[in-house]
Amino acid sequence: MAENANKLSKRTKIFYGIGDLGNALVNSAVQFFLMKFYTDGALIPPALAGNALLIGKIWDAINDPLFGWFTDRTKNRFGKRRVFMLFGAIPLAIAIALLWFVPTQNRVWAFFWIAATFLLFDTIWTLTNVPYYALTAELTDDYDERSSLTTYRMAMAVPAYLVGAALTPAIVGMFAVQRTGWAFIGIAYGIFAGLVLIISALGFCERKDLAVAEPETSPLKSFGNAFKNKAFVQLCIIYFTLNISFAFCKILMAYYVEYQLLMKDQISIAMGLMLICVTLSLPFWQWLGKKMDKGPVYAIGMGIGAIAVLITFFLPNKPTNLLYLLFVLVGFGFAVNWIYPWAMVADVGDYDRAETGQQRSGMYYGVWGLATKLSEALALAGVGWILSGFGYVPNVAQTPHALLGIRLFFGLVPAIFIFITLPFLFKYPITRKTHAIVRAKLEAMDAAARAEKEQDSKE
Repeated sequence: MAENANKLSKRTKIFYGIGDLGNALVNSAVQFFLMKFYTDGALIPPALAGNALLIGKIWDAINDPLFGWFTDRTKNRFGKRRVFMLFGAIPLAIAIALLWFVPTQNRVWAFFWIAATFLLFDTIWTLTNVPYYALTAELTDDYDERSSLTTYRMAMAVPAYLVGAALTPAIVGMFAVQRTGWAFIGIAYGIFAGLVLIISALGFCERKDLAVAEPETSPLKSFGNAFKNKAFVQLCIIYFTLNISFAFCKILMAYYVEYQLLMKDQISIAMGLMLICVTLSLPFWQWLGKKMDKGPVYAIGMGIGAIAVLITFFLPNKPTNLLYLLFVLVGFGFAVNWIYPWAMVADVGDYDRAETGQQRSGMYYGVWGLATKLSEALALAGVGWILSGFGYVPNVAQTPHALLGIRLFFGLVPAIFIFITLPFLFKYPITRKTHAIVRAKLEAMDAAARAEKEQDSKE
């Protein structure tokens, strides 16, 4: 059943949200523990692992926008976006399983294995996720409904993210050999991710009543036209800066808690507390977004989170209960990063369609995916370089120099870069008022397209 252009049913929101359960589970495990698996489980030198992951991301410079353009041009009875979710689910499960298995410690072969499996994972991840996220823009045109749709998605995804972040080390710890535990994680998480993607795609329908011109025949032209959208370029730069800062915090969090605070056994508790706070605060941030524009709300939340991680830089090298309070603030503030960037990128495409008639949601989310994964890959590689440069040695007490590196790039440096971006979010040009004007134009275009279609059917 087709959705009203303005409001979505709860069923659609729920089934759409289900699709992100597997993504969140796998994504949190990758962000928090993939580097730790390579260094402490597979015993791969951190710089080697970081470089291999960065090599795998070179393909990302092509595949996100390319697959976005490809899905924009797709016509299929299952839907231009849902078809990739349905038929990409099983390959995605296999790629996830391979990611958490390194069959050799030989440096050369380990390097190529990590690069190849990460490239395979990233390719299939992109092919299923870019069209999935593009649906945020296409299921509804409403400024607030997009925030609501994203909140539904995140209200289900964050608990899965919590499982990936908090329970992954506990699950691995159940096995006598770490490598076996990590292999189990890959298989179990892969099956789950593939299954929920299929369930989600079968639970809702795409809209078919949009006034859309034929997409460009060249991906390069579509890519270039997307970057003519000034608001999109501004949002990409802001998001890239915020997300790479956020990624450094996520990747180094386990290192910080274990080695700086000497609270290894509390890693799962601390991360779980943080992500519970994320989940509980999502309705608050959605409510505030109805009172204010999205940019300022995004800035307020990220500012709160930045203050919390900045304080961690000054904590001494010993256990402290202050950790739990700071992680509560981190979860409360950074919760906005789960809602507003995804809702804001949906808005920029409306300006493009109103101006050109093109529906480039796939391309926009392709570039968005590129910014997301490139920032996270650079953070992964950067952590490898930083750990090596500061003299990190796995599974032993760290030197003061190594601890300084962990503290710097978990707390101080990310906080500084977040603070730099906040003024630009407060001045972000797409507001509720400006979007309403564009939406009125789109509604008129869609109404004219429906009338023309009805007239053609009568003739």
